[in-house]
Amino acid sequence: MYTEQNLVRIAKRENNNKRKYLVVNRLQGKHIPVKPCEALAMFRALAGKLHSPYKGETLLVIGFAETATAIGAAVAAELGADYMQTTRERVPDAEYLYFSEEHSHAVEQKLVKNDIDSAVKTIDRILFVEDEVTTGKTILNIIDILKKRYSENIKFSVASILNGMDKAALDKYQNCGIDLFWLVKTDHAAYTEIADSYKGDGIYVGCKGGMLSDPNQSMDGIQNINLPGVLKKIRYTIAGERMDTRRLVNSVEYNTFCANLYQDIASQADFGSAQNILVLGTEEFMYPALYVAEELETRGKSVRFHATTRSPIAVGTEQDYPLHTRYELRSFYDSRRTTYIYDLHKYDAVVIITDAQGDTAAGMETLYHALAISGNERIFFFQL
Repeated sequence: MYTEQNLVRIAKRENNNKRKYLVVNRLQGKHIPVKPCEALAMFRALAGKLHSPYKGETLLVIGFAETATAIGAAVAAELGADYMQTTRERVPDAEYLYFSEEHSHAVEQKLVKNDIDSAVKTIDRILFVEDEVTTGKTILNIIDILKKRYSENIKFSVASILNGMDKAALDKYQNCGIDLFWLVKTDHAAYTEIADSYKGDGIYVGCKGGMLSDPNQSMDGIQNINLPGVLKKIRYTIAGERMDTRRLVNSVEYNTFCANLYQDIASQADFGSAQNILVLGTEEFMYPALYVAEELETRGKSVRFHATTRSPIAVGTEQDYPLHTRYELRSFYDSRRTTYIYDLHKYDAVVIITDAQGDTAAGMETLYHALAISGNERIFFFQL
């Protein structure tokens, strides 16, 4: 049984006056390390609410970047539907539909127009999947764009793990004929006050050492720590077919791709006696890494999963606060962009899986620093 009490933790957003709080779901596998089976069980529970209502309809599932990409992929897999995600990254040979996520630290979102153009000819309904819906404005933004651009009689629905919409927002969706589904209804009335009560006095670690250090750049409250010791860093490149959910994919084929990815990793990486394993995804790239993590878990390993993120969240020392240590990184996708990871621990082995293309050296080195500081020595890096 999923409830607001056992899922929701409130964190303080950093430098965001549009919405001072961030709802952190402890089982989502984004900011907080989670058992893969628990994250996927929650995602599949959401999918379970959607089998009966849309039986016989052809669905296109769209997951929102960056936090709901794995949820959307898991829901699509359970429904046997086609899937794609929104993105903030550049997609080769793509035209875009742009829309805004107004409360976010990174406002611009986009969908690949090329694939929507072809999909709308064959589908009955677009199902948007989110981790949490508060006002529903972001989804209405993209629905308005789709309605104006396409004359096809497409229906729309929204499914989310958490729903914090008030009566006015719920009524607006009902009047628009947009179905809403959720696992847990939340009440945001006290969230801003809760976030304001936290001091943000946790540990902030700057991982800009080595080739990335810049003595002219200082950040108050940040510890800049050099890489200790010698890491056992093993890097692999996964050859062969690569599927990218920023473009439209068949979910059955995508799951097969993820299964093959696990086989490639298992055949190359010698985990030896490693029992406690961390699997990390990068920013929007979450579901394949989560799939691999669950495969390791089913084979008797003790596994945790989470991912790097663009979200700058304050960390705190309070016992009930969800995040305590923040590591600042360079993005795997753009070395000029700052990203973060939270609450790393020591594991027997760490598996990093990314779909970032090109030169990932800056992102790799800063994440290696963060992992080494946390006591990790054995790191496997897989780049698709």
